[in-house]
Amino acid sequence: MTHDGVQHRTCPLCEGMCGVTVTVEGGRAATVRPNKKDRWSLGHICPKGTTLGALHHDPDRLRTPMIRDGSEWKSASWEAAFDRLETLVDGVRERHGPHAFAAYGGNMAGKDATLSRYSGLMLATSGIQQVYSSGTVDQHPKNLSAMLMFGNEWKIPIPDLDHTDLFVIFGGNPAASKGSIFSHRDVMGAMRDLRARGGRVIVIDPVRTQTARSADQWIGLKPGSDAAFMLGIAHVLFARDAVRLRHLDGLVDGLETLREIVTGFSPQWVAHHCGIDAIVIENLADELIRTERSAIYGRIGTCTQTFGTLASWMIDVLAILTGNLDRQGGSMWSRPVAPLVDMLATLPADMPVVMGKSRVRGVPAVLGQFPASCMAEEIATPGPGQIKGLLTFAANPALSAPDSGKLAEALPLLECMVSLDNYLNETTRHAHVILPSPSFLESAHYDMWSWVFCLTSGGHYSPPIFPVTDRPDHWRVVARVGAIIGGQPSADIDAMDDGYFRALATGRGIDPDMAIMALPNRGPDRILDLAIRTGPFGDRFGTVAGGLTLDSFRDEPDGLIVAPAIPRAHEGFETASGKIDLTPALILSDLPRLERALVANNPSLVLVSRRHLRSLNSWMHNIDTLVKGKDRCTLQMHSIDAAAHGLANGDMVALTSASGEIHVPLEIDDDIRPGVVSMPHGWGHRDPQTQIAIAQAHAGANTNILSPGMMVDVISGNAVLNGIPVQVRKADLQPCETMGATA
Repeated sequence: MTHDGVQHRTCPLCEGMCGVTVTVEGGRAATVRPNKKDRWSLGHICPKGTTLGALHHDPDRLRTPMIRDGSEWKSASWEAAFDRLETLVDGVRERHGPHAFAAYGGNMAGKDATLSRYSGLMLATSGIQQVYSSGTVDQHPKNLSAMLMFGNEWKIPIPDLDHTDLFVIFGGNPAASKGSIFSHRDVMGAMRDLRARGGRVIVIDPVRTQTARSADQWIGLKPGSDAAFMLGIAHVLFARDAVRLRHLDGLVDGLETLREIVTGFSPQWVAHHCGIDAIVIENLADELIRTERSAIYGRIGTCTQTFGTLASWMIDVLAILTGNLDRQGGSMWSRPVAPLVDMLATLPADMPVVMGKSRVRGVPAVLGQFPASCMAEEIATPGPGQIKGLLTFAANPALSAPDSGKLAEALPLLECMVSLDNYLNETTRHAHVILPSPSFLESAHYDMWSWVFCLTSGGHYSPPIFPVTDRPDHWRVVARVGAIIGGQPSADIDAMDDGYFRALATGRGIDPDMAIMALPNRGPDRILDLAIRTGPFGDRFGTVAGGLTLDSFRDEPDGLIVAPAIPRAHEGFETASGKIDLTPALILSDLPRLERALVANNPSLVLVSRRHLRSLNSWMHNIDTLVKGKDRCTLQMHSIDAAAHGLANGDMVALTSASGEIHVPLEIDDDIRPGVVSMPHGWGHRDPQTQIAIAQAHAGANTNILSPGMMVDVISGNAVLNGIPVQVRKADLQPCETMGATA
């Protein structure tokens, strides 16, 4: 039962982890305000965080299972939904075999208390072998470079912004994202503090973003040239005999190989490809040499480009060459209080980094996932192994995946589709069964992912404000879906959960019988408690005096701050040598492709993506306070390019790529490099079969219509969303989206 009053929570929407207070009046979330007493965020918040109540009360949010009969949807009981799913699954298994199923997971699965802890069990039980996710849309290159260099795909160095003297940002815009794969209470405030103490901020991006406008220097590179630019910096470091490993001496393999590689990437050679003067590269290299502490950070812009893995690799290479990896004021690794990712999300020790081949395109699965851009062709192309059944969870790939128009055309071909989602959106409207999750305010929350990207060890547990009693526990729903797809509809869910928990306890070096006796209550909180108890500050089930448990956080409504980050390189690495691999063979194999690009002809106009503080991919557009006001779904173009194309501000323009065409209003903005145009990601809510009224009223255009599915970072399979060749012309006033155009 919910009581009126003030509840303290953490906003789950991004890595910022802002503390909020939710005032409940008459059983409704009346207000959501920043919690100035929150020990982590200290009162910081963004506009999205204030809408948690609106998300919970959104009349379009699904609260019961939905079953589709033809084009008609009807609300159903949970048992009826499971029965329908079982019938559909049995049909696919009988006609096409158990391997005709695939799964696609979205970003927000990591923010859901159940999906973040049980999606692995669900997928394992389902037997699904074709796995896709939003990870191959926005971050797979960083996971791959971390895996190859450090032996763990989630061992991603985080910039120590609070102690650095120089902050260099490649392709990131924390003014809009608050910090992606980088958890900080207030990145922009910390940048102001850095400059106030005499430090400098440099932003390297084709667009002078709000972050770049707040920096000391903006370097407007051509999209996709970041790797070449950084190799040029490395060339200067070696040429000036300025490489200093410091404390990493003896912990790094491949230094001499790298020295030989970078000799071929002089600033003078790469400058034209980067679209800047060679002196710009030399000056930044010299600044890194003379600055005592520098932190180098790369994000979406470095991952979602044609050389995403090379760029992600070079971010950490430069930190190593300047002696700023694993060092205060440089980049460091976190020490999560609850190392849930180590428990749940790392790859099996014997699993190859690259394995298998996709049926149609013949590309490998990298880190256990096929490129998201492959899924449409795997559904649409007949033959043995064709996808006939699909599980999606917390995802809207019909808008957010590359070549999304082809995916939207392919989804109706499925014989069985089940979605774990709270909305009838552009993707789930093709499902046969939709199983809704509780809202964020109906669920407990302890952030699994953001503390992994945070250089402060701490935590905050948020109990549910509106506990639900008229539906099965969400973890039981997730586990049961996996069992049904795996051909085990009568599986004992309690026994399944106990077996899962036993395996997790054993993996943490804890006797499973003792762990179950100490923690008998099944569900996500039991897994969380295990993670806290076996983490670096845990009580190890009573063997460490004063150690933490989940109750430690239940007793602290404003959260706990435990310790700052410390150097961790001395702990060793999970690579074959036990050292940092500076020159992984797979990464080096892509250098010839980069060398060819240095002398290739560049397209005259390319498209890059952009983000807005009031938007989060494709799913927060159904909240009026976040979408009202000035239209943000515009094509931004420099005045030089507009004049060359005979265009004026406000014109409706047709933007065309090799995969499609969209019509969108033009916004002339000289804070963008000539030859580059920019569109926001996640819009295009024009499908009349969805049930998201506010989003439909602010539909915008879907930029992923323009993302060719074959255009990927070759070695990771990640989509290219920045640097897409396009053409532009004046169009009719009516917005439209079409596929199959030829640029």
